[in-house]
Amino acid sequence: MWSHNKLWVAGITTLMMGLAGLAISCSTVQRTALIPVQIPGATYVGNQQCFYCHTNYTKSFQGSIHHEVHLEDISKPGGTSCETCHGPGSRHVEAPRERAQLIINPGKDPQACFQCHFDVHMQFRLPSHHPVTEGHMNCVQCHDPHARDIFKPSGGLLGMARQNEQCASCHREQARTFVFEHEAMREGCSACHQPHGAVNRKLLGEPDANLCLKCHSQVASGTGGVWIGKVDHKSLLGMGSCWSAGCHTAVHGSNFQPKMLY
Repeated sequence: MWSHNKLWVAGITTLMMGLAGLAISCSTVQRTALIPVQIPGATYVGNQQCFYCHTNYTKSFQGSIHHEVHLEDISKPGGTSCETCHGPGSRHVEAPRERAQLIINPGKDPQACFQCHFDVHMQFRLPSHHPVTEGHMNCVQCHDPHARDIFKPSGGLLGMARQNEQCASCHREQARTFVFEHEAMREGCSACHQPHGAVNRKLLGEPDANLCLKCHSQVASGTGGVWIGKVDHKSLLGMGSCWSAGCHTAVHGSNFQPKMLY
């Protein structure tokens, strides 16, 4: 008879192997859609049919990672990457003005994205998350699914370099220019925040001073002190996080104090 611990380990191992198999199936070269979206009564027509009308996407979509996604065992002119996300398009081609009922728009319904992005769907269920599943936001506000870089750029193809700019469209106060900037802002908001969801409040990657200590290294002294820069933080670290203990409250930057105390 196996002990409870052995049974628990075996169960976890089986679960991890199953998740690994799922991850491999989603990251193969073919990038096959596992659970394609459906539209009642519609059949697949192929990308070429889509490009006849949606000419603005013809060039940019060719370089998108989403262009490589296809439907298994379905061969149509130009591939089936458009219909992998938008659903089979025959009824939309027949009545293009009735698109609300005859085609799926991921900009209004994130379920189309969640068919492949299982991990992101899970993150939106964490305690702190952007309100996508509640219908107050959508994936397309932050991502451009047709572009070469899905991090939606503003007038160019440098989406990752302009990640802060994308966040600033909503979080203007935090992303504005400061006299004394927090260097982490140069790396992007995701240096501290998890963009989809987190277990910590305000989408933070860590709930306490460990978030700051990833960059601001600490040095232990022989006298028991914990030095960060030229200040012994041993007693300060026990008072709370760096921003909640009454010290570095201006975490995004300050116009008055170089150490962002206010």
